Amino acid sequence: MKKIVYLIAVCLVLMSTNNLFALENTYGSSKGGKELRKVGAAGAQFLKIPVGARGSAIGAAYSSMVNDLSAIYWNPAGLADVRAMAGEFSYTQWLFDFSHNFAAASMPIGENFVVSAHVTSLNSSDIEITTVERPEGTGYEYQASDVAVGVTFAGYLTDQFSFGITAKFVNNSFAEMDANGIAFDVGTMYNTGINDIKLGFSIHNLGTEQKYTGRGLRSSKKYHDALWAAPIDVDYLSYYHNIPIIFRAGLSGNVYKDEQHKVDAGVGFTTLSDTPEQFSIGAEYTWKNMISFRAGYVFNTDQFGFSGGVGYSYLTDQFYGKIDYSISPTFDIGLVNRITIQIGL
Repeated sequence: MKKIVYLIAVCLVLMSTNNLFALENTYGSSKGGKELRKVGAAGAQFLKIPVGARGSAIGAAYSSMVNDLSAIYWNPAGLADVRAMAGEFSYTQWLFDFSHNFAAASMPIGENFVVSAHVTSLNSSDIEITTVERPEGTGYEYQASDVAVGVTFAGYLTDQFSFGITAKFVNNSFAEMDANGIAFDVGTMYNTGINDIKLGFSIHNLGTEQKYTGRGLRSSKKYHDALWAAPIDVDYLSYYHNIPIIFRAGLSGNVYKDEQHKVDAGVGFTTLSDTPEQFSIGAEYTWKNMISFRAGYVFNTDQFGFSGGVGYSYLTDQFYGKIDYSISPTFDIGLVNRITIQIGL
């Protein structure tokens, strides 16, 4: 069983790496001496929004450090460290009155494996419909909503090597149109056994192309302006688009540890199919396994730089509860606040 799972993970990583380089060659090429920088090469942008206050607080340098249910976003191999029945909910006050939510629950399978069901959503508030003739509004409103529902299977193949695989259904909805698709994530993590130094690698959003369909693409228009001309049915064209492929690599370890104090630090590298590569660094200080302070920085991004946050943990032999908060200032748009609640048995 372990050999089969390991072979599947390796094959998925190799296939996804080839797809990522193909997209890089397609969208990262130059035209007229100007680099295109891959912008606008993918839809379903909500899949790139970070999940969880802890990982966001340390500047996204979290793919090799993650050991909670937010691993479903950062690196599914980290889910293997959730050895109990657990639940997590995360809320993000996103930009422009959008709210980003994540909920997950996990259950262990035997001693080495765990399975999790999860849902991620991005929802807008009511948006007023305007037209050229009525720029102040028509009296009607619409919403934009994106949802991903999935299942993750993770576990340890050896005492030091873990893996994780996610399958998810992705839906993008806009007014009276929507687009659907299937996507997969795969990740691995290796613990060197030296000062808790870990290496993490993951590929996200390998899947099918999407295309918008629905009533919003159908209308009735007059071919002539004459009063006697009858309207005809019109179907607008909708083209296929990809979802953003993400590759993450991370290195983390324990910097200092005694009976009361612990300092962990990590570095991360992220390359995407539709935006430039990003580098991140972050650190976490924990006092008595109870109170944590975190900070991080993301390089080569036009909006997010510094981030920070705090966390509180309550641990007993039979129950644990955690609450984390992070804040991520943007250069031009405002603050992004996140709060995450975790419970486990």
